[in-house]
Amino acid sequence: MENKPIGVFDSGIGGLTVLKEIMEVLPNEDIVYFGDTARVPYGPRSKETVTKYTFQCINFLLTKNIKAIVIACNTATARSLKLAQEKYDVPIIGVVEAGAKTAVNVTKNKRVGVIGTEGTINSKAYETEIGKIDSNINTIGKPCPLFVPIVEEGWADTDISYMAASRYLNDLKDKNIDALVLGCTHYPLLMNTISKVMGSSVTLVNPARETAKDLKNVLMKENLLRDQNDNPKYEYYVSDGPDKFKQIGENFLKKEIDNINLVEIHKY
Repeated sequence: MENKPIGVFDSGIGGLTVLKEIMEVLPNEDIVYFGDTARVPYGPRSKETVTKYTFQCINFLLTKNIKAIVIACNTATARSLKLAQEKYDVPIIGVVEAGAKTAVNVTKNKRVGVIGTEGTINSKAYETEIGKIDSNINTIGKPCPLFVPIVEEGWADTDISYMAASRYLNDLKDKNIDALVLGCTHYPLLMNTISKVMGSSVTLVNPARETAKDLKNVLMKENLLRDQNDNPKYEYYVSDGPDKFKQIGENFLKKEIDNINLVEIHKY
């Protein structure tokens, strides 16, 4: 059982920020990644639609004989994690709880900003999770819907991204926050731009690292951790645009993506 791969999925390419951390924290694990690039972004869609897409992604990953699943998408985590955990027998974790824990640990003035898709911010998922840990923290959410297509276009470090970030984030700068959760897996690809806009007094929180650590803890608890693997296998699947995914993905992962396939996800 422990030799089975881990399944990871996201609405597009952003989940590679989580995948990269999992590769480092769990170097012995085989991983199957699916990016739903045909239907990105999930953020503006209804809870019902996001849940439907989430279940289709999980159904596909289950055909790959996986042992655990990471929902590497904040919107899908916020909308569908609990429903997925109730529906499926494999361990499933998301990214919101990990980001919330990190934000609580780094804030000094108990004023935390959260940026994400409309779906994530409107769900108040981060506000709820942060409040469970420390009810005295004031959490301020801000949707930034253009960030996902900017990343998907490969425009992360451009004047376009800086102008968008300035327009979105000036409100949060006025709120005296000292921690900012990057509440979408695409957003760490904009880390440099966001940091320039927010300044050095604001700590940027990337939930990806903590998600990888949470996954390791789950695998250890369930006796699913793979102890040794000299040649871990990484498989990549997308629902559209494999060439574009390969180009942007290799630039971010700093490694070749040579095993990428197209999936008709609606069949699942």
